[in-house]
Amino acid sequence: MTGSDVRGYSPLQVGLHWVIALLVLFQLVFGESMSHAQRGALRGTPVSASDAALATAHYWVGIAILILVLLRLALRLTRSTPRPLETAGRLAARLASAAHVAFYVLLVAVPVTGLLAIYVSRSFGGIHELGKPAFIVLIALHAAAALYHQFWLRDGTLRRMVVPGAP
Repeated sequence: MTGSDVRGYSPLQVGLHWVIALLVLFQLVFGESMSHAQRGALRGTPVSASDAALATAHYWVGIAILILVLLRLALRLTRSTPRPLETAGRLAARLASAAHVAFYVLLVAVPVTGLLAIYVSRSFGGIHELGKPAFIVLIALHAAAALYHQFWLRDGTLRRMVVPGAP
């Protein structure tokens, strides 16, 4: 199914978008606890109960993100997505497409490198940690673009990811 055949995002697509966004936000805010817990374990020093709990949560939230992103990608391939609105021009559409690809790459690569850091080699941890600034930059650009569409272009782009089925 092509993008032009789809009226809007399905409730599942919209829900996955926001659940994944909230889980990523949790990881960005509380992810340092994993570093604290790992450093403590390597040094043989005690880890605080909160760092231990948040490190465990970081692990499981990362796995949840990976599973939900794979589901979202499957939906994207089977259901497709609505065609981008042409209010911002071709360059903006290409930049938006590149940003979405970057998000999907990060949403898969960051949890995978985190798992590799735990189960294969700690050297993957450095690669994994590069995800945080990359996510922050992409999220800032994504939010700025959504606000630009909402308040400058007033084209309903933001509404599409808030209201399922919105054209």
